[in-house]
Amino acid sequence: MKKLLVALGLVVVAVIAVGSWSQEQIPTEPKAAPVAQGPSRPAQEQIHSHEYAATGRVPAYHTTAPELARLAPTLSPELFTGNEKLAYQVAKQIPQILAQLPCYCHCDRGHGHKSLHSCFESAHGENCGICIGEALMAHTLHKRGVSVIEIRKQIIAAYGKS
Repeated sequence: MKKLLVALGLVVVAVIAVGSWSQEQIPTEPKAAPVAQGPSRPAQEQIHSHEYAATGRVPAYHTTAPELARLAPTLSPELFTGNEKLAYQVAKQIPQILAQLPCYCHCDRGHGHKSLHSCFESAHGENCGICIGEALMAHTLHKRGVSVIEIRKQIIAAYGKS
């Protein structure tokens, strides 16, 4: 009986050790897929990446307006309804503005996005309240004549608190 208890104790210790080892191997954040650089991509120095503001990490964005021809097309607003449709309309109307803004859902980490504009190149923006909120905020401020630098500052102040 004593040998059985010792063996059982060793099994429990082994299970705990293996469990803690495998927990250490699980990444806490998904790795971004490498993004191919080519002639259709903006120069790397134009993309802001991984700077820390007073409120935390600022996600990636273009520091200058990329040429329209270099921006991937966004999905048609007609595919959506409600605020989702409005956000995709904004992406069609002011793509260069959105390209100069960070997205605080931090999709630059998990999806390799380069800016808020990237969120509307796929259905990603449809399912993300942060993407939608930032796009609508940017549109409202842009219509009031606010500069892209000031829009960026206001987005960082509003969304960068977490």
